[in-house]
Amino acid sequence: STVTNTHLRTLHGHTDMVCALVVGKDGTVYSASADTTVRIWSGDDGSHLGTLAGHTHAVRCLAVGADGTVYSGSEDTTIRVWTHGWGEPRHLHTLEGHTDDVWSLALSKDGKLYSGSSDMTIGVWSPVDGSHIRTLE
Repeated sequence: STVTNTHLRTLHGHTDMVCALVVGKDGTVYSASADTTVRIWSGDDGSHLGTLAGHTHAVRCLAVGADGTVYSGSEDTTIRVWTHGWGEPRHLHTLEGHTDDVWSLALSKDGKLYSGSSDMTIGVWSPVDGSHIRTLE
């Protein structure tokens, strides 16, 4: 609790280290792990709401759009785009273009996704269809 500075709960489920956390606008918590998954948790009671699986190496970074779209970046060089809302979360796109690990993700106000990679580039991606707009070097 922020009022009393007391520990509320510990969320268990990943089988390797947790690499990134992000909280959606609705309070949903997303955790990325070296176990290659993203787990979805209720911000209210800590219950496990689902698991996003598909990466083949550690998931290092996360971003969540205002509409609840989830982006996960991985050591497998890809960014996966997921929908999470009513019903089961599902995979929408895999963004490919980096040649090394993806370490950071950021969303601009106009919805563009920016990705930083060990390949020393920043990718810029379309919010409409996930297409690659440009590479900043």
